[in-house]
Amino acid sequence: MSNFLYAFMLSSLAGLSTLVGFIPVLFNLKKENLIILLALAFASGVMICVSLTDLIPESFSLLKTIFKDFPALLFLLIFITIGIIVSISIDKFLPKTDYKDVNNKKLYRLGLVAMLAIIMHNIPEGVATFLSSATNKSLGLSLALAISFHNIPEGISIAIPIYFSTKSKVKAFLYTLISGLSEPFGAILAYLFLSNIINNFIMSIILALTAGIMIHISCYELLKESLSYKRKAITILCFVIGFSFMLLSHFLLG
Repeated sequence: MSNFLYAFMLSSLAGLSTLVGFIPVLFNLKKENLIILLALAFASGVMICVSLTDLIPESFSLLKTIFKDFPALLFLLIFITIGIIVSISIDKFLPKTDYKDVNNKKLYRLGLVAMLAIIMHNIPEGVATFLSSATNKSLGLSLALAISFHNIPEGISIAIPIYFSTKSKVKAFLYTLISGLSEPFGAILAYLFLSNIINNFIMSIILALTAGIMIHISCYELLKESLSYKRKAITILCFVIGFSFMLLSHFLLG
């Protein structure tokens, strides 16, 4: 098997692991509000942990290969802030028109925003997995496994809101699939365009922007919506479980 096919296969499998988050939708889910609350709080914890323990440290590490500590930190904060502004803009300019066959417009929009954030997250992951796998198969495999593990709860953050807002398993599957396909799309971009021009500064910008987007969506969209169900203790518990889940995955797979 050529290095290209191996790297593309790993990137695709890592991305499509997002579909595992769709599996709960296949069951007869009762207590709709409780399930939504649990899924959103858990996904929020996952995304915050990914941002704080993965995206931001990696971005800062890359920036430090170019700048000294303070300029690197300054650039990091600037791009995280820009990411937050981008996320606010997505939420503001996402059409608020009446969606057909949607029971809960707010929950549907939340699923859409989560999908966009995860696409933003998955594309650079696809780039990183492809480039790593093409040069070092063992490193690429380890990276793909780690990405696959944390893509599962990210899939939940899309599938559950879309399913309960539309009552359509097909739509929940398709939206989750689209987010997963963004990872092999990143691999294709890396192969066609980025392998010769990507550098530490560009990757650090992408990672910091993605962290800002995910932090905003986690706090302002997912966690806020979860808290609206008036079960604060369960929300906090599920948030902590999601955060701990990702910490454990870093420990086991890192």
